[in-house]
Amino acid sequence: MEQLLHQIVAGLATGCAYALLALSLVVVYRCSKHVNFAQGEMATLSAYGAFAMLQAGLPYWAAFVGALVLSFLGGAAVERLIIGRLKAVSPLATVATFIGLFMAIHSLTGYFWGHDVRDFPSPFPDISLMGGLVSGQQLGVMLTTAFLLATLWAFFRFTRIGLAVRAAAMNPDSAQLSGISTRLMFSMGWGLAAMLGAVAALLLAPVLYLDPSMMSGVLIYGFAAAVLGGLNSVPGAVVGGLLLGVLENLLGTYVVGSQLKLTVALIALVSILIWRPHGLFGKPSAERV
Repeated sequence: MEQLLHQIVAGLATGCAYALLALSLVVVYRCSKHVNFAQGEMATLSAYGAFAMLQAGLPYWAAFVGALVLSFLGGAAVERLIIGRLKAVSPLATVATFIGLFMAIHSLTGYFWGHDVRDFPSPFPDISLMGGLVSGQQLGVMLTTAFLLATLWAFFRFTRIGLAVRAAAMNPDSAQLSGISTRLMFSMGWGLAAMLGAVAALLLAPVLYLDPSMMSGVLIYGFAAAVLGGLNSVPGAVVGGLLLGVLENLLGTYVVGSQLKLTVALIALVSILIWRPHGLFGKPSAERV
């Protein structure tokens, strides 16, 4: 029983990172109706930015905030300079653009920092709580994620900018008629998505270690979590990430083994696409003609 509880807690901690990455994919999808295949590489680049600030002598949380600011600006710039110009191109060209962005960021990260695996510090104490049931790292990840999700919920629900971003994502034409700059709101949405991905990378870096491919595999989990919850559902992304984290840990420990954990995400992805393509919390899309 104790091992079961330990695996559930570990799964929730890992699922928090999956949820943040899934949420970043959902925000991008709702803003631009595209799946950003480069989301993981953008997050990795942000983690390297934080690493560079730490190497320069900045305290951890100063580097953390600095990386988030840079990731927001980078995400907004990508939307403004690249993604916002893809409306008239074919779906194949759009996919090729995202793959090109993935390769470009991955190559730049390797060029500037190399491909060696690096240690990344954790801001959380190396302690065990509740009789070893939860570690300081796991508790810190869960509390940080909970705080960020609460802040994001308040931003989208109670601030004018957050409401404007939601309006632009839900109905761009009506939002534009109301005087909202949809291009600006979409850029902000991409910036926020990049920040969420950066937080996921910063929380995982002490566990996975830092290298240019750090988030490539995690992106599969994030995408599976987003599809599981529904690509157009913000709460679904969070629930999907947590659920996938717990399932991966439990099935990896008791059924398929740790070497086949990725199989759990892939099976979940294929199953949900077959039986419920819009996800557990998503709604089927419909267009008026």
